[in-house]
Parts: sequence; C-alpha cells; structure tokens
Amino acid sequence: MFRRTSTLARTALLAAAVVITPVTALGAAAAPQQGTAAERAPAAGAGTRTTQDPRESGDPNTSERARDVVFALHGGAGTLRREDMTPELEREYRAKLTEAVRTGQRALADGRSGVAAVEAAINVLEDSPLFNAGKGAVFTTDAENELDASIMDGATLDTGAVTGVTHIRNPISLAREMMEKSRHVLMSGEGAERFAQHRGMELVTQDYFFTERRWESLMAAKGGESDFDFGETGTVGAVALDGDGDLAAGTSTGGLTNKPVGRIGDSPIVGAGTYAKNGNIAASATGTGELFIREAVTHTISAQVEYLGRSLSKAAGAAIDRTEALGGDDTGGVIALDARKNLAFTFNTSGMYRGYATADGEIVVKIFADE
Repeated sequence: MFRRTSTLARTALLAAAVVITPVTALGAAAAPQQGTAAERAPAAGAGTRTTQDPRESGDPNTSERARDVVFALHGGAGTLRREDMTPELEREYRAKLTEAVRTGQRALADGRSGVAAVEAAINVLEDSPLFNAGKGAVFTTDAENELDASIMDGATLDTGAVTGVTHIRNPISLAREMMEKSRHVLMSGEGAERFAQHRGMELVTQDYFFTERRWESLMAAKGGESDFDFGETGTVGAVALDGDGDLAAGTSTGGLTNKPVGRIGDSPIVGAGTYAKNGNIAASATGTGELFIREAVTHTISAQVEYLGRSLSKAAGAAIDRTEALGGDDTGGVIALDARKNLAFTFNTSGMYRGYATADGEIVVKIFADE
C-alpha cells in the first residue's frame, strides 16, 4: 500500500557502505547522594527565577532551574555551538520552539489537560523538518524512517507508546490514542499502524518524511565520516502541569542516523524516556537511548524525588551522571517538572533546544548551554 523506500534511495544505498559501531560501556554508575532538608524545599514563589549551577549535581553538567513553570519542552540535546549555526537557522529554531511552547501554554490556559498540552506542542515540533521527530526524522541504515513516541498521564499512570512506525505523521498522537482507546501500553510497527487505521488516523507515505538534510547525514555516515551519531539532536519532548494539578509527559523521536532496522531507543520506553506521576514529577529525556534505558533515567529521577526527598535538579543531575558513568561525556539531557511548578533542565552537552512557560504566561526559549 505504501512505498517504503524510493528508487533513488535504493540505488544510492547499493553503493553505500554500512558502518555500525557498538557502544562500549565505560564504567559503573555512581550512586546518588542523599539531599539535605534545605535542598529539598525550593518552594515555587511568585514570578519566575532561572539559575544555572554547574555544581548542582557535583560536576560540570548544565543544571538550569526555573520556578512557577506550568509547561516546558525540549527539542534535543547535543553538539550545539554558535559557530556552527547561522543566524538565520538559529532564528528558525527559536521561532519554532516559541510556537510550540506557546501552543502548550495556550492549551493549559484554555483549561485543557496536561496530556492535551503535551500532545499539541509535540505535534508542532513533529510537523517541523528542524527536529528529529515526525517530518524531520533521521534515516535508518536501509534509508527508511522509523519513529517512536510515548505519552504518560500522571493522574492515572496510564501510558501509550509506539515504536518502529513508518507511516504515522504524528506518533505522539497515536501514542495518546493507544493510551486512551486501548488496554495496551506499547505497540510496534505494522501492528501499531493497523491500530491507527482502525481508529481512523491518516497514514502517510515514507516520502513525507524525506528531507535533504537527513539524507545527507545518512550518506555521510555510510561514507565513513561517522558511525552512529549518538550526539544526534532533535528528539522532542514536553512536560506539563495543568489546572487540576495533573502532571503529563511525552517524547517523540526518529532515533539515530544510520541505526539498524528495528532499533529501539528510550523515547517509547516508559521510565526511560518518559515518566509522569502526580504529586511528584513529569520528565522527558533526550540522548543516547541505550544508556537512558539501562539507567531508567526518568523513573530514577522520580524515585529520587519521591523516596529520597531529593530536589528536582539534584535528582536530574544524578541521573545524567549515571549515563556518563556508562557512556562517557555528551550522553544527553532531561527536562523535569514537579508538582510545585519547579522546572529543571539538565544536560551534559554543549546545548539543548529548550523552552518553558510560567503560570503568568511568560515564555522563555534557549538553545546553548551558556544562556
């Protein structure tokens, strides 16, 4: 029914060398440290305050905090340097991030649920070729696009997730449909797409996802310029706290450039790439998925806050430290929002596309680590 790979893609691939390099674990994870009572009590005050404290988790990770936040998102963490980005491209990214944050904020202002706000904002990013999700998804080693997504309702712990879908324009919407209209949590590939058709969702051909930028990245990888691009930026995610006090989180991605067919990262895995629990936290991760799965990063953050009473930023920092212990520097980052409207952005890369909205409607968007 759908053409999976174009003739041009197949012809080019016949001459391309497939380069696959395994990840090597570089050490054991460090144990988290108990926070003090003072560290555990940053109340959400009037207005917003943003701080960056590289010492928050005991290492040079970027740890950024803000208060009175009701919605936040990321567009991926990775090697983001000013010298590598033209002013025009930077403006495009900031404009799209702002649009997505505003979409989520308006959904909450209109009285919609946190789940609805997360889905609406991620749809904006999935429809943009700038990000590695939906329209801008990267190619697998077979020159196809396999997309993953998950969404979680903190009020009920209901979750929906899809992986390896190839004809779904907005995977996050299918994940929500799975959560609300089925008794299942995770479905893959053809089965997930049959469910989408049964629910009346429109499918697209693989050509919809083609972008010259991602194609060039695949050809560079196959030409030996890089192996898996574990610094791939563009995975998107969002967290929200709605008017009823319900938390929600979602994540969507195209995975890794030149990834093996069928490879699954952390984005569709509950507790690794996405987690939300009322009264506690909502979190979405981006980075080297294999490491984030092994450390169950988003659930680890939630558990530290709930069981250790650790502050949000210290919990996020400790979780990212653990991915570093396994995989070295530049493993990625996470956004986390708690029930008191405290927000933490934590990442060990040179940048993260990110933004948030406060309860009074202020919108902040950033890209580089030193902002």
